[in-house]
Amino acid sequence: MNLELLEKARTQIPSVPVLVNLAAKRVRQLNSGMKPCVKLLSPDEEKLDIALREIAEGKIVAEVDFDAITRRQEALAKRMDDF
Repeated sequence: MNLELLEKARTQIPSVPVLVNLAAKRVRQLNSGMKPCVKLLSPDEEKLDIALREIAEGKIVAEVDFDAITRRQEALAKRMDDF
């Protein structure tokens, strides 16, 4: 993994957990045969480096469903109240 690419990707997605999940999902997509959104630097470029470049260049973005997060937190709080 190229640390410089990681830092560039973190400027686009500052949340480390979101960045890790986004990069992992994109690597799985690339491994399954999806085409990269950036031009490859070499034929044997690592999939993670490709994913990080895509994120750093703004080709891949994360969508966060804040309503789902709120619903999950409320459900957990309700379960805690039931104890």
